[in-house]
Amino acid sequence: MSAQSDTLDASPIDSLRGVGPALRDKLARVGIVNLRDVLFHLPLRYEDRTRITPIGSITPGETVVLEGEVIACDISFGKRRSLLAYLSDGTGKVALRFFHFNRQQQIGLKHAHIRCYGEVRRGAAGLEIYHPEYITDTNSPLAQHLTPVYPVTEGLSQSRVRSLVDQVLNLMDDGKLLKDIPLGKESLVAQDINQALHIIHRPPADIKLEALQDGTHPAQQRLAFEELLAHQTSMRLVREEMAQLQAFSFAPPAATCQALKESLAFELTAAQQRVLAEVAEDLGRDQPMLRLVQGDVGSGKTVVAALAAAQCLENQLQVAVMAPTELLAEQHYKNFSQWLVPLGVEVAWLAGKVKGKQRKAELAAIQSGQAGIVIGTHALFQKEVLFDRLGLVIIDEQHKFGVLQRLALREKGERQGRMPHQLVMTATPIPRTLTMSLYADMDCSVIDELPPGRTPVTTSVLPDTRRDEVVARVMSACEQGAQAYWVCTLIEESEVLECQAAEVTAETLTAQLGGLRVRLIHGRMSGDEKTQIMADFKQGQVDLLVATTVIEVGVDVPNASLMVIENPERLGLAQLHQLRGRIGRGISKSYCVLLYHPPLGLTSKQRLNVMRESSDGFYIAEQDLKIRGPGEMFGQRQSGSLQFRIADLVRDQHMLDAVSRTSRSLLASDRAAALTIMHRWLTMPEAFSQV
Repeated sequence: MSAQSDTLDASPIDSLRGVGPALRDKLARVGIVNLRDVLFHLPLRYEDRTRITPIGSITPGETVVLEGEVIACDISFGKRRSLLAYLSDGTGKVALRFFHFNRQQQIGLKHAHIRCYGEVRRGAAGLEIYHPEYITDTNSPLAQHLTPVYPVTEGLSQSRVRSLVDQVLNLMDDGKLLKDIPLGKESLVAQDINQALHIIHRPPADIKLEALQDGTHPAQQRLAFEELLAHQTSMRLVREEMAQLQAFSFAPPAATCQALKESLAFELTAAQQRVLAEVAEDLGRDQPMLRLVQGDVGSGKTVVAALAAAQCLENQLQVAVMAPTELLAEQHYKNFSQWLVPLGVEVAWLAGKVKGKQRKAELAAIQSGQAGIVIGTHALFQKEVLFDRLGLVIIDEQHKFGVLQRLALREKGERQGRMPHQLVMTATPIPRTLTMSLYADMDCSVIDELPPGRTPVTTSVLPDTRRDEVVARVMSACEQGAQAYWVCTLIEESEVLECQAAEVTAETLTAQLGGLRVRLIHGRMSGDEKTQIMADFKQGQVDLLVATTVIEVGVDVPNASLMVIENPERLGLAQLHQLRGRIGRGISKSYCVLLYHPPLGLTSKQRLNVMRESSDGFYIAEQDLKIRGPGEMFGQRQSGSLQFRIADLVRDQHMLDAVSRTSRSLLASDRAAALTIMHRWLTMPEAFSQV
């Protein structure tokens, strides 16, 4: 790398004017430690402060710069006390409303000539702007470029970030540049990285705001391509590293696998057999398997996992099975115990609630190798958990765990220079677009066939004004021997409020459904309570189970054939599909009622129509991706890999093939350049690979 680029790449952040120890620490919290990081701290959106709009032409929803005279300014006493000022420029007038104000501000605004900026909305006084930014020096020049709005943290203001960015852009104007790595014709965008960053942080006034809002400006596309490239490269390096590692090579499936197949009460589908053959082939190699098994709700992934585990046990090695919640881990514990204990296998159980003597005994059985299969939650990562000979790691619901957690569990199994194989399962069907980008480090298998006997679920969408009809339908179904779920959802991300809403619903339904056995389950109950309630429900001792979305994954009650989901418009398609998958597991015709609260927005209408039209998880996932994008689909916090700064997998999917080819060629021809790109975009690239 040139000396020039070193200046921006390696110069510490406190080399900028005004950055002392306190600000340096705040910047580090948002990932800014050097001057390069400042440039890659990208705007979330832009504001157009380059021109003054006549008040007579403004409309609700616009964000505008206005200039004029305050013709009246008084305190307004409505629901909330506020300061109300009227601004006029001769073409019209608009109300400026301040809920937080002081006497000095009231005096200063009266008859002042001001310039202000804010969003126009309809209010009690006609067109209003709440808390506009304003200045009284109307001779100061207007902004010369669009104003970026950055991600900030407590104690770090927009003006401070803009000031730091301006300092680094001035250094770039003086010739101190980042190294531009030519991405070849494949990149689809010709712009150099320095030009692109300059435009992104200081968009010229002649660029229309709309051109930047949809992310398709050439400068944004240049950066999006490089960000996708960084991500893809990190995945390739994980893959490359895995290929250099040694694993235990398993003998082909033998007696234990055959005995397990024969003990099952059902025949394996052709899709399950195909995936098992792919897994067995991987396990026969002396390189660690890293395979993702996708299968729709109820497609039989757990049996595939159990048979892979049996093959591992035949080779005198241990298996670790990890699930994201205690409820799902416990379901796996029951299934694996039911299938494998009769074959002489000891199954250990390790979750947060396993304590004291039982915990010590489980840990001893794991360390000695006495426990062939170990099932648990993230508790399996803890330092005190030591395996004897770990040969296979099975991870359920992959997107709930990050790459780092996957690596941590893998390292637990290192023995004599050999790593365990990894089998990753998900019931969230992943569109090809995402699979290419998010799981480029894995081989992928799809169980694309449901076992015989699974009944399709009929879905209807009704407004909650027809709630009484739905309650009557539940009563009728349960009186005829069916069991039902009633799922409560809340828009606030508060488990406490969601549980309170579920409690109220359970009380109401108990009163309305006299004679039916109604029980409640929610996330704030202890693991033992939840387990007992689910066991009672499964054994037919409960007619109606009122639940929060805690029942989303892993609970199998074949007699449950009716589900009501309240406020389904508040959930994503993937989650709705998971919930609906809890029914239709027996021989009875099954029904799902989506009880929405009108009026519905356009997006909600689209989502609920998709649920009504299809029960194909992959189709639903594709639609979810189109409607909401990947971050929403998986939940941003759970899927660190989806936290792109500028790339968008839906908008930019036309780039993915080229990104893949560029990544391959760059790693082959200029590895240092590939690593430079990774370091620009990924906060902890080393975490993806010890290259």
